[in-house]
Amino acid sequence: MRVSIKLKFSVFLAALLILTVVVLSSLVLRGIELNQQSQVERTLAQQTRLINLNVRQAYYTEAIRQEPEQFLQQNGRRLAQALSDSTGLPVALYDMSGKQVGASFAPSENELVQETLNYALKNKIAYHEQGETLLYAAPLDGPEGQIGAIWIQYSVQSYQDFYARIQQLFLWAGITVVALSFILGYLFYNRFAVAITRLKKSAASIQEGNYITESPVKRKDELGELGQGIYYMSTSIQQNIAAMHAEQQKLELAIEKLQALEQQQKQYIGNISHEFKTPLTSIKAYVELLNMYKDDPQLLDDATNNIGKETERLYEMVEKVLHLSALEKYDFENQAEDVEIRALLADACGRMRGKVEKFALNMELDLEPAIIHSDRESLMHIFINLLDNAIKYNVPGGIIRVENEGRIEEHQAVIRIYNSGTPIPEEAREKIFEPFYTVNKDRARKTGGTGLGLSLVKQFVEKQGGTITLLPSDPVHQEGVTFQLVFPLVNKDKDIDTSLQVGNKSE
Repeated sequence: MRVSIKLKFSVFLAALLILTVVVLSSLVLRGIELNQQSQVERTLAQQTRLINLNVRQAYYTEAIRQEPEQFLQQNGRRLAQALSDSTGLPVALYDMSGKQVGASFAPSENELVQETLNYALKNKIAYHEQGETLLYAAPLDGPEGQIGAIWIQYSVQSYQDFYARIQQLFLWAGITVVALSFILGYLFYNRFAVAITRLKKSAASIQEGNYITESPVKRKDELGELGQGIYYMSTSIQQNIAAMHAEQQKLELAIEKLQALEQQQKQYIGNISHEFKTPLTSIKAYVELLNMYKDDPQLLDDATNNIGKETERLYEMVEKVLHLSALEKYDFENQAEDVEIRALLADACGRMRGKVEKFALNMELDLEPAIIHSDRESLMHIFINLLDNAIKYNVPGGIIRVENEGRIEEHQAVIRIYNSGTPIPEEAREKIFEPFYTVNKDRARKTGGTGLGLSLVKQFVEKQGGTITLLPSDPVHQEGVTFQLVFPLVNKDKDIDTSLQVGNKSE
Protein backbone atom coordinates (compact mmCIF):
# COMPACT_ATOMS: atom_id res chain seq x y z
CA MET A 1 0.00 0.00 0.00
CA ARG A 2 1.44 3.34 -1.06
CA VAL A 3 1.25 6.22 1.41
CA SER A 4 2.06 9.74 0.19
CA ILE A 5 4.91 11.60 1.80
CA LYS A 6 2.73 14.56 2.75
CA LEU A 7 0.36 12.23 4.64
CA LYS A 8 3.33 10.67 6.41
CA PHE A 9 4.68 14.09 7.35
CA SER A 10 1.24 15.27 8.50
CA VAL A 11 0.63 12.17 10.63
CA PHE A 12 4.10 12.49 12.12
CA LEU A 13 3.46 16.17 12.89
CA ALA A 14 0.09 15.35 14.47
CA ALA A 15 1.62 12.61 16.61
CA LEU A 16 4.43 14.96 17.65
CA LEU A 17 1.97 17.71 18.53
CA ILE A 18 -0.28 15.33 20.48
CA LEU A 19 2.71 14.00 22.39
CA THR A 20 3.90 17.54 23.10
CA VAL A 21 0.46 18.71 24.27
CA VAL A 22 -0.04 15.60 26.43
CA VAL A 23 3.39 15.90 28.05
CA LEU A 24 3.05 19.65 28.64
CA SER A 25 -0.51 19.27 29.95
CA SER A 26 0.53 16.46 32.25
CA LEU A 27 3.44 18.47 33.59
CA VAL A 28 1.31 21.57 34.13
CA LEU A 29 -1.56 19.63 35.72
CA ARG A 30 0.89 17.77 37.90
CA GLY A 31 2.37 21.07 38.96
CA ILE A 32 -1.06 22.45 39.78
CA GLU A 33 -1.89 19.32 41.73
CA LEU A 34 1.35 19.52 43.73
CA ASN A 35 0.79 23.23 44.34
CA GLN A 36 -2.75 22.56 45.61
CA GLN A 37 -1.47 19.76 47.81
CA SER A 38 1.25 21.99 49.22
CA GLN A 39 -1.24 24.79 49.80
CA VAL A 40 -3.64 22.48 51.62
CA GLU A 41 -0.81 21.07 53.72
CA ARG A 42 0.35 24.55 54.68
CA THR A 43 -3.20 25.63 55.54
CA LEU A 44 -3.93 22.56 57.69
CA ALA A 45 -0.50 22.73 59.32
CA GLN A 46 -1.22 26.33 60.25
CA GLN A 47 -4.65 25.37 61.63
CA THR A 48 -3.05 22.57 63.62
CA ARG A 49 -0.60 25.01 65.19
CA LEU A 50 -3.48 27.35 66.11
CA ILE A 51 -5.46 24.48 67.67
CA ASN A 52 -2.47 23.35 69.71
CA LEU A 53 -1.88 26.92 70.81
CA ASN A 54 -5.53 27.33 71.87
CA VAL A 55 -5.49 23.99 73.74
CA ARG A 56 -2.36 24.96 75.69
CA GLN A 57 -3.76 28.41 76.37
CA ALA A 58 -6.98 26.88 77.71
CA TYR A 59 -5.00 24.48 79.89
CA TYR A 60 -2.95 27.25 81.47
CA THR A 61 -5.96 29.47 82.09
CA GLU A 62 -7.78 26.83 84.18
CA ALA A 63 -8.23 27.85 87.83
CA ILE A 64 -7.52 24.38 89.10
CA ARG A 65 -4.45 22.78 87.55
CA GLN A 66 -5.18 19.21 86.36
CA GLU A 67 -3.31 16.50 84.55
CA PRO A 68 -3.32 17.04 80.76
CA GLU A 69 -5.18 13.79 80.13
CA GLN A 70 -7.82 14.63 82.77
CA PHE A 71 -8.10 18.16 81.39
CA LEU A 72 -8.67 16.77 77.91
CA GLN A 73 -11.33 14.31 79.18
CA GLN A 74 -13.29 17.00 81.01
CA ASN A 75 -13.00 19.84 78.46
CA GLY A 76 -12.75 17.92 75.17
CA ARG A 77 -16.28 18.58 73.90
CA ARG A 78 -16.10 22.29 74.74
CA LEU A 79 -12.65 22.62 73.24
CA ALA A 80 -13.66 20.82 69.99
CA GLN A 81 -16.62 23.16 69.54
CA ALA A 82 -14.55 26.24 70.33
CA LEU A 83 -11.76 25.18 67.98
CA SER A 84 -14.28 24.48 65.21
CA ASP A 85 -15.77 27.92 65.68
CA SER A 86 -12.37 29.62 65.60
CA THR A 87 -11.03 27.72 62.58
CA GLY A 88 -14.25 27.30 60.69
CA LEU A 89 -13.43 23.62 60.24
CA PRO A 90 -15.04 20.47 61.69
CA VAL A 91 -12.72 19.34 64.52
CA ALA A 92 -12.59 16.19 66.68
CA LEU A 93 -10.22 15.50 69.61
CA TYR A 94 -8.92 12.11 70.67
CA ASP A 95 -6.87 11.06 73.70
CA MET A 96 -3.80 8.86 73.53
CA SER A 97 -5.90 5.70 73.70
CA GLY A 98 -7.74 6.72 70.51
CA LYS A 99 -10.94 7.55 72.34
CA GLN A 100 -12.92 10.53 71.12
CA VAL A 101 -13.13 13.17 73.83
CA GLY A 102 -14.96 15.83 71.85
CA ALA A 103 -16.14 16.61 68.30
CA SER A 104 -17.95 19.36 66.45
CA PHE A 105 -19.26 16.78 63.97
CA ALA A 106 -19.89 13.08 63.78
CA PRO A 107 -16.80 11.55 62.20
CA SER A 108 -17.14 8.25 60.35
CA GLU A 109 -15.63 5.18 61.85
CA ASN A 110 -13.88 2.80 59.47
CA GLU A 111 -10.58 1.02 59.11
CA LEU A 112 -8.98 3.77 56.96
CA VAL A 113 -9.98 6.47 59.51
CA GLN A 114 -8.62 4.37 62.37
CA GLU A 115 -5.35 3.78 60.51
CA THR A 116 -4.96 7.52 59.83
CA LEU A 117 -5.70 8.30 63.50
CA ASN A 118 -3.10 5.76 64.65
CA TYR A 119 -0.43 7.68 62.67
CA ALA A 120 -1.39 10.89 64.46
CA LEU A 121 -1.21 9.13 67.89
CA LYS A 122 2.38 8.19 66.97
CA ASN A 123 3.22 11.91 66.71
CA LYS A 124 2.92 11.89 62.88
CA ILE A 125 0.74 13.76 60.44
CA ALA A 126 -1.47 11.70 58.12
CA TYR A 127 -4.33 12.48 55.79
CA HIS A 128 -6.36 10.99 52.98
CA GLU A 129 -8.92 12.26 50.55
CA GLN A 130 -12.47 11.00 50.66
CA GLY A 131 -14.60 12.41 47.87
CA GLU A 132 -14.65 16.20 48.22
CA THR A 133 -13.31 16.07 51.82
CA LEU A 134 -9.76 15.76 53.08
CA LEU A 135 -9.52 13.86 56.45
CA TYR A 136 -6.49 15.23 58.31
CA ALA A 137 -5.00 13.83 61.51
CA ALA A 138 -2.23 15.53 63.50
CA PRO A 139 -0.70 15.22 67.02
CA LEU A 140 -2.33 17.25 69.84
CA ASP A 141 0.40 18.78 71.98
CA GLY A 142 -0.03 19.54 75.70
CA PRO A 143 2.20 21.43 78.09
CA GLU A 144 4.60 18.53 78.45
CA GLY A 145 4.21 16.62 75.16
CA GLN A 146 1.58 14.87 73.04
CA ILE A 147 -1.71 14.36 74.85
CA GLY A 148 -3.79 13.10 71.94
CA ALA A 149 -4.71 13.65 68.30
CA ILE A 150 -6.61 16.21 66.27
CA TRP A 151 -8.99 15.14 63.51
CA ILE A 152 -9.94 17.80 60.97
CA GLN A 153 -12.22 17.60 57.93
CA TYR A 154 -11.17 19.99 55.16
CA SER A 155 -13.24 20.56 51.99
CA VAL A 156 -11.16 20.36 48.76
CA GLN A 157 -14.06 20.83 46.36
CA SER A 158 -12.79 24.25 45.20
CA TYR A 159 -9.40 22.76 44.44
CA GLN A 160 -10.97 19.86 42.56
CA ASP A 161 -13.25 22.20 40.59
CA PHE A 162 -10.28 24.41 39.67
CA TYR A 163 -8.23 21.37 38.64
CA ALA A 164 -11.14 20.04 36.57
CA ARG A 165 -11.54 23.41 34.80
CA ILE A 166 -7.83 23.58 34.04
CA GLN A 167 -7.89 19.99 32.82
CA GLN A 168 -10.86 20.73 30.55
CA LEU A 169 -9.15 23.87 29.29
CA PHE A 170 -6.03 21.94 28.45
CA LEU A 171 -8.11 19.28 26.70
CA TRP A 172 -9.90 21.71 24.39
CA ALA A 173 -6.82 23.85 23.91
CA GLY A 174 -4.82 20.75 23.05
CA ILE A 175 -7.45 19.54 20.57
CA THR A 176 -7.61 22.99 18.97
CA VAL A 177 -3.83 23.35 18.77
CA VAL A 178 -3.39 19.85 17.34
CA ALA A 179 -6.15 20.38 14.76
CA LEU A 180 -4.88 23.78 13.62
CA SER A 181 -1.29 22.61 13.65
CA PHE A 182 -2.24 19.53 11.63
CA ILE A 183 -4.01 21.65 9.03
CA LEU A 184 -1.19 24.19 8.83
CA GLY A 185 1.41 21.41 8.81
CA TYR A 186 -0.50 19.59 6.07
CA LEU A 187 -0.59 22.75 3.94
CA PHE A 188 3.07 23.46 4.70
CA TYR A 189 4.23 19.94 3.90
CA ASN A 190 1.97 19.92 0.85
CA ARG A 191 4.26 22.52 -0.72
CA PHE A 192 7.22 20.23 -0.17
CA ALA A 193 5.22 17.23 -1.39
CA VAL A 194 4.24 19.10 -4.58
CA ALA A 195 7.89 20.01 -5.19
CA ILE A 196 9.01 16.42 -4.56
CA THR A 197 6.25 15.14 -6.88
CA ARG A 198 7.46 17.46 -9.62
CA LEU A 199 11.01 16.26 -9.12
CA LYS A 200 9.79 12.66 -9.30
CA LYS A 201 7.84 13.31 -12.50
CA SER A 202 10.85 15.06 -14.04
CA ALA A 203 13.08 12.10 -13.19
CA ALA A 204 10.52 9.69 -14.69
CA SER A 205 10.25 11.89 -17.80
CA ILE A 206 14.03 11.86 -18.22
CA GLN A 207 14.01 8.08 -17.75
CA GLU A 208 11.51 7.79 -20.63
CA GLY A 209 13.66 10.01 -22.85
CA ASN A 210 11.52 13.16 -22.55
CA TYR A 211 14.06 15.74 -21.42
CA ILE A 212 13.02 18.82 -19.46
CA THR A 213 13.67 22.34 -20.72
CA GLU A 214 13.71 24.11 -17.35
CA SER A 215 14.08 23.42 -13.65
CA PRO A 216 10.94 21.63 -12.35
CA VAL A 217 11.15 23.42 -8.98
CA LYS A 218 12.00 27.10 -8.52
CA ARG A 219 12.80 27.48 -4.84
CA LYS A 220 15.62 29.04 -2.85
CA ASP A 221 16.40 25.97 -0.77
CA GLU A 222 17.80 22.46 -1.13
CA LEU A 223 14.80 21.32 -3.21
CA GLY A 224 15.43 24.22 -5.61
CA GLU A 225 19.10 23.21 -5.87
CA LEU A 226 18.02 19.60 -6.49
CA GLY A 227 15.61 20.73 -9.22
CA GLN A 228 18.38 22.78 -10.86
CA GLY A 229 20.68 19.78 -10.64
CA ILE A 230 18.06 17.54 -12.31
CA TYR A 231 17.67 20.12 -15.08
CA TYR A 232 21.43 20.27 -15.68
CA MET A 233 21.56 16.47 -15.59
CA SER A 234 18.73 16.27 -18.15
CA THR A 235 20.51 18.77 -20.41
CA SER A 236 23.81 16.90 -20.12
CA ILE A 237 22.16 13.53 -20.82
CA GLN A 238 20.32 14.99 -23.81
CA GLN A 239 23.50 16.50 -25.21
CA ASN A 240 25.47 13.30 -24.61
CA ILE A 241 22.79 11.14 -26.23
CA ALA A 242 22.57 13.56 -29.17
CA ALA A 243 26.34 13.39 -29.51
CA MET A 244 26.18 9.60 -29.33
CA HIS A 245 23.50 9.51 -32.02
CA ALA A 246 25.58 11.85 -34.17
CA GLU A 247 28.63 9.64 -33.67
CA GLN A 248 26.51 6.58 -34.42
CA GLN A 249 25.29 8.15 -37.64
CA LYS A 250 28.87 9.04 -38.53
CA LEU A 251 29.95 5.48 -37.82
CA GLU A 252 27.09 4.08 -39.89
CA LEU A 253 27.99 6.46 -42.71
CA ALA A 254 31.66 5.50 -42.37
CA ILE A 255 30.73 1.81 -42.47
CA GLU A 256 28.62 2.39 -45.58
CA LYS A 257 31.48 4.27 -47.21
CA LEU A 258 33.95 1.56 -46.25
CA GLN A 259 31.64 -1.08 -47.69
CA ALA A 260 31.28 0.98 -50.88
CA LEU A 261 35.03 1.52 -51.01
CA GLU A 262 35.60 -2.18 -50.50
CA GLN A 263 33.25 -2.92 -53.38
CA GLN A 264 34.93 -0.27 -55.51
CA GLN A 265 38.34 -1.66 -54.61
CA LYS A 266 37.32 -5.14 -55.70
CA GLN A 267 35.87 -3.74 -58.91
CA TYR A 268 38.96 -1.54 -59.38
CA ILE A 269 41.30 -4.50 -59.00
CA GLY A 270 39.18 -6.58 -61.39
CA ASN A 271 39.08 -3.76 -63.95
CA ILE A 272 42.77 -2.99 -63.80
CA SER A 273 43.63 -6.68 -64.06
CA HIS A 274 41.36 -7.00 -67.07
CA GLU A 275 42.67 -3.80 -68.70
CA PHE A 276 46.30 -4.80 -68.14
CA LYS A 277 45.64 -8.32 -69.43
CA THR A 278 44.34 -7.20 -72.82
CA PRO A 279 47.49 -5.37 -74.06
CA LEU A 280 49.73 -7.94 -72.38
CA THR A 281 47.87 -10.71 -74.21
CA SER A 282 48.39 -8.88 -77.50
CA ILE A 283 52.12 -8.37 -76.77
CA LYS A 284 52.49 -12.01 -75.73
CA ALA A 285 50.79 -13.17 -78.91
CA TYR A 286 53.11 -11.12 -81.13
CA VAL A 287 56.17 -12.35 -79.20
CA GLU A 288 55.10 -15.97 -79.78
CA LEU A 289 54.52 -15.26 -83.49
CA LEU A 290 57.92 -13.65 -83.79
CA ASN A 291 59.50 -16.70 -82.19
CA MET A 292 57.73 -18.89 -84.77
CA TYR A 293 58.30 -16.68 -87.87
CA LYS A 294 61.52 -14.79 -87.23
CA ASP A 295 62.23 -14.18 -90.89
CA ASP A 296 58.85 -12.66 -91.83
CA PRO A 297 59.54 -8.91 -92.38
CA GLN A 298 55.83 -8.01 -92.60
CA LEU A 299 55.12 -9.75 -89.29
CA LEU A 300 58.11 -8.05 -87.75
CA ASP A 301 56.86 -4.67 -88.89
CA ASP A 302 53.28 -5.31 -87.66
CA ALA A 303 54.55 -6.74 -84.37
CA THR A 304 56.82 -3.76 -83.74
CA ASN A 305 54.03 -1.31 -84.51
CA ASN A 306 51.37 -3.08 -82.39
CA ILE A 307 53.71 -3.90 -79.49
CA GLY A 308 54.71 -0.23 -79.44
CA LYS A 309 51.05 0.85 -79.32
CA GLU A 310 50.19 -1.64 -76.60
CA THR A 311 53.30 -0.65 -74.62
CA GLU A 312 52.38 3.02 -74.92
CA ARG A 313 48.85 2.17 -73.80
CA LEU A 314 50.21 0.22 -70.82
CA TYR A 315 52.54 3.08 -69.91
CA GLU A 316 49.72 5.63 -70.10
CA MET A 317 47.48 3.33 -68.08
CA VAL A 318 50.10 2.84 -65.35
CA GLU A 319 50.83 6.56 -65.25
CA LYS A 320 47.15 7.44 -64.82
CA VAL A 321 46.64 4.71 -62.22
CA LEU A 322 49.56 6.08 -60.21
CA HIS A 323 48.24 9.60 -60.60
CA LEU A 324 44.75 8.54 -59.56
CA SER A 325 46.09 6.62 -56.55
CA ALA A 326 48.15 9.63 -55.51
CA LEU A 327 45.09 11.88 -55.68
CA GLU A 328 43.07 9.46 -53.55
CA LYS A 329 45.84 8.84 -51.06
CA TYR A 330 47.34 12.29 -50.58
CA ASP A 331 45.84 15.72 -50.14
CA PHE A 332 48.30 17.72 -52.23
CA GLU A 333 48.62 21.41 -51.57
CA ASN A 334 47.39 23.18 -54.68
CA GLN A 335 49.19 26.28 -55.85
CA ALA A 336 45.94 28.23 -55.81
CA GLU A 337 45.84 31.60 -57.55
CA ASP A 338 43.40 33.81 -59.39
CA VAL A 339 42.98 32.28 -62.85
CA GLU A 340 41.30 33.98 -65.79
CA ILE A 341 39.22 31.18 -67.33
CA ARG A 342 38.84 32.65 -70.80
CA ALA A 343 42.60 32.93 -71.34
CA LEU A 344 43.27 29.46 -69.91
CA LEU A 345 40.60 27.83 -72.11
CA ALA A 346 41.98 29.61 -75.18
CA ASP A 347 45.47 28.32 -74.29
CA ALA A 348 44.20 24.73 -73.85
CA CYS A 349 42.32 24.85 -77.16
CA GLY A 350 45.45 26.23 -78.86
CA ARG A 351 47.48 23.28 -77.57
CA MET A 352 44.96 20.80 -78.97
CA ARG A 353 44.56 22.57 -82.35
CA GLY A 354 46.96 20.22 -84.13
CA LYS A 355 45.13 17.10 -83.01
CA VAL A 356 41.79 18.69 -83.96
CA GLU A 357 43.07 19.35 -87.50
CA LYS A 358 44.54 15.85 -87.70
CA PHE A 359 41.08 14.33 -87.17
CA ALA A 360 39.43 16.94 -89.49
CA LEU A 361 37.25 18.37 -86.72
CA ASN A 362 35.87 21.89 -86.24
CA MET A 363 36.36 23.72 -82.91
CA GLU A 364 34.08 26.57 -81.93
CA LEU A 365 34.84 28.88 -79.00
CA ASP A 366 32.45 31.18 -77.18
CA LEU A 367 34.35 32.53 -74.19
CA GLU A 368 33.60 35.24 -71.63
CA PRO A 369 35.81 36.82 -68.96
CA ALA A 370 35.63 35.07 -65.56
CA ILE A 371 38.08 34.63 -62.69
CA ILE A 372 38.25 31.69 -60.28
CA HIS A 373 40.71 30.88 -57.49
CA SER A 374 42.31 27.54 -58.39
CA ASP A 375 45.48 25.65 -59.31
CA ARG A 376 46.38 26.58 -62.88
CA GLU A 377 48.09 23.28 -63.76
CA SER A 378 45.16 21.23 -62.43
CA LEU A 379 42.73 23.29 -64.52
CA MET A 380 44.89 22.81 -67.60
CA HIS A 381 44.95 19.04 -66.96
CA ILE A 382 41.12 19.05 -66.68
CA PHE A 383 40.63 20.99 -69.92
CA ILE A 384 43.20 18.97 -71.88
CA ASN A 385 41.64 15.67 -70.81
CA LEU A 386 38.11 16.78 -71.72
CA LEU A 387 39.27 18.18 -75.08
CA ASP A 388 41.22 14.98 -75.78
CA ASN A 389 38.08 12.89 -75.10
CA ALA A 390 36.05 15.22 -77.32
CA ILE A 391 38.55 14.54 -80.14
CA LYS A 392 38.87 10.78 -79.59
CA TYR A 393 35.17 10.00 -79.40
CA ASN A 394 33.93 12.42 -82.07
CA VAL A 395 32.74 11.55 -85.56
CA PRO A 396 34.63 12.44 -88.76
CA GLY A 397 34.00 16.09 -89.63
CA GLY A 398 32.39 16.62 -86.24
CA ILE A 399 32.26 19.68 -84.03
CA ILE A 400 33.84 20.55 -80.71
CA ARG A 401 32.24 23.53 -78.95
CA VAL A 402 33.85 25.19 -75.89
CA GLU A 403 31.95 27.93 -74.09
CA ASN A 404 31.84 29.53 -70.70
CA GLU A 405 29.79 32.13 -68.87
CA GLY A 406 29.94 33.96 -65.55
CA ARG A 407 26.69 33.72 -63.62
CA ILE A 408 27.11 36.83 -61.49
CA GLU A 409 23.92 36.39 -59.44
CA GLU A 410 24.77 32.78 -58.63
CA HIS A 411 28.46 33.66 -58.20
CA GLN A 412 29.49 30.82 -60.49
CA ALA A 413 31.69 30.26 -63.51
CA VAL A 414 30.14 27.68 -65.88
CA ILE A 415 32.18 25.88 -68.59
CA ARG A 416 30.68 23.53 -71.20
CA ILE A 417 32.67 21.30 -73.60
CA TYR A 418 30.56 19.72 -76.35
CA ASN A 419 31.44 17.16 -78.99
CA SER A 420 29.17 15.84 -81.72
CA GLY A 421 30.09 12.21 -81.13
CA THR A 422 27.83 9.31 -80.24
CA PRO A 423 25.67 10.12 -77.15
CA ILE A 424 26.40 8.20 -73.96
CA PRO A 425 23.59 5.77 -73.11
CA GLU A 426 21.36 6.62 -70.19
CA GLU A 427 22.41 3.54 -68.21
CA ALA A 428 26.10 4.55 -68.47
CA ARG A 429 25.71 8.14 -67.22
CA GLU A 430 26.12 7.22 -63.54
CA LYS A 431 29.24 5.11 -64.21
CA ILE A 432 31.06 7.37 -66.67
CA PHE A 433 33.32 8.83 -63.94
CA GLU A 434 34.27 5.46 -62.43
CA PRO A 435 37.88 4.24 -62.96
CA PHE A 436 38.36 1.93 -66.01
CA TYR A 437 34.76 2.35 -67.13
CA THR A 438 34.36 2.77 -70.89
CA VAL A 439 31.13 2.85 -72.82
CA ASN A 440 32.58 0.97 -75.82
CA LYS A 441 35.54 -1.30 -75.01
CA ASP A 442 36.54 -1.90 -78.62
CA ARG A 443 36.49 1.78 -79.53
CA ALA A 444 38.43 2.65 -76.35
CA ARG A 445 41.18 0.23 -77.36
CA LYS A 446 41.32 1.65 -80.87
CA THR A 447 41.62 5.21 -79.56
CA GLY A 448 43.97 4.29 -76.72
CA GLY A 449 41.41 5.04 -74.00
CA THR A 450 42.00 3.59 -70.55
CA GLY A 451 38.80 4.58 -68.78
CA LEU A 452 40.79 6.64 -66.27
CA GLY A 453 40.66 10.10 -67.84
CA LEU A 454 37.22 11.16 -66.59
CA SER A 455 37.90 9.69 -63.15
CA LEU A 456 41.04 11.83 -62.92
CA VAL A 457 39.15 14.87 -64.20
CA LYS A 458 36.45 14.43 -61.56
CA GLN A 459 39.09 14.16 -58.82
CA PHE A 460 40.84 17.33 -60.02
CA VAL A 461 37.57 19.27 -60.33
CA GLU A 462 36.41 18.38 -56.81
CA LYS A 463 39.80 19.30 -55.34
CA GLN A 464 39.41 22.74 -56.91
CA GLY A 465 36.01 23.12 -55.21
CA GLY A 466 34.02 22.59 -58.40
CA THR A 467 31.58 20.08 -59.88
CA ILE A 468 31.41 18.22 -63.19
CA THR A 469 28.26 16.75 -64.72
CA LEU A 470 27.27 15.06 -67.95
CA LEU A 471 24.40 17.06 -69.44
CA PRO A 472 21.46 15.23 -71.05
CA SER A 473 21.55 14.88 -74.85
CA ASP A 474 19.32 16.90 -77.12
CA PRO A 475 15.94 15.13 -76.81
CA VAL A 476 15.08 15.91 -80.44
CA HIS A 477 18.27 15.06 -82.36
CA GLN A 478 19.78 12.65 -79.79
CA GLU A 479 23.34 13.59 -80.69
CA GLY A 480 26.50 14.82 -78.99
CA VAL A 481 28.02 14.73 -75.51
CA THR A 482 28.32 17.80 -73.25
CA PHE A 483 30.31 18.03 -70.03
CA GLN A 484 29.59 20.98 -67.74
CA LEU A 485 32.00 22.27 -65.09
CA VAL A 486 31.01 24.77 -62.38
CA PHE A 487 33.50 26.72 -60.26
CA PRO A 488 32.91 29.57 -57.75
CA LEU A 489 33.76 33.02 -59.01
CA VAL A 490 36.39 35.03 -57.15
CA ASN A 491 35.10 38.56 -57.54
CA LYS A 492 32.57 39.77 -60.04
CA ASP A 493 33.99 43.30 -59.91
CA LYS A 494 37.64 42.30 -60.36
CA ASP A 495 39.39 43.82 -63.35
CA ILE A 496 40.36 41.30 -66.02
CA ASP A 497 42.05 41.47 -69.39
CA THR A 498 39.39 41.88 -72.07
CA SER A 499 41.81 42.41 -74.96
CA LEU A 500 41.54 38.75 -76.04
CA GLN A 501 38.57 38.59 -78.41
CA VAL A 502 37.52 35.00 -78.93
CA GLY A 503 33.97 34.12 -79.84
CA ASN A 504 31.95 32.32 -82.47
CA LYS A 505 35.19 31.29 -84.12
CA SER A 506 35.81 28.17 -86.11
CA GLU A 507 39.17 26.52 -86.22
